[in-house]
Amino acid sequence: MGSETASGMSAPDPKHAVRATRSAGRKMRSLLLDAASRLFKERGLSGTSISDIAAAADAFPSQITYYFRTKEALFVEAASRDMLYLARATEQAALKAQTPRDYTHALAETVTATDTVAFFAEALTLTRRRQDLAPLVERTIERLHSEGARAYAGQVERHGWRSLRAPEESSRRFWAIAIGVIVEGFAMGRGAEQMCRELLRALGEQATSPSANDGSRLRLVGDRDHSPSTDGETSS
Repeated sequence: MGSETASGMSAPDPKHAVRATRSAGRKMRSLLLDAASRLFKERGLSGTSISDIAAAADAFPSQITYYFRTKEALFVEAASRDMLYLARATEQAALKAQTPRDYTHALAETVTATDTVAFFAEALTLTRRRQDLAPLVERTIERLHSEGARAYAGQVERHGWRSLRAPEESSRRFWAIAIGVIVEGFAMGRGAEQMCRELLRALGEQATSPSANDGSRLRLVGDRDHSPSTDGETSS
């Protein structure tokens, strides 16, 4: 409880005040990122001013410099955040897939349906001239790879698919190809459906479903773990 003042009223708890301040700060950062993301996608970096973003977020320009320092830093953080949101949406869309083909289709359709990847690609280009912003992009890419690998490995295990590559390699390969196809697609004026088809073509097969014979063989291997072998064969 807070200490009492001379008037007998309890003074505010300093810890509560700190928590309230932090909560308000997180909320303001989120509002600024939301506004910046929308405006940057509509107008680009050079066509969007700090004053524009502040007005859209019902904030002061000084709050942008306080939380993000520069417009370029805000651009990179907004693009990185949007990319991680897209990755999460992509994983969710692919959860319903029952076959490797459906899984790849769900991934491709989700990432090509928005301009988020192209937005993130602009942030990648920006860090070439602003190396102080590179660490945020690097962390974002590593999260894309690690979380993608985790989601893919879970699907492979859940359905008993045979992956053609290690989960980490599959995740890195997917995002590298997706970014390339989508950046090229936007540059060439292609629509989402065209980019999706090109992405699927470039990805090819990522895994295969086990056949009935494979399933039988796997069950027999499992059975031999609990009973003596009668034919002297060993599993490969």
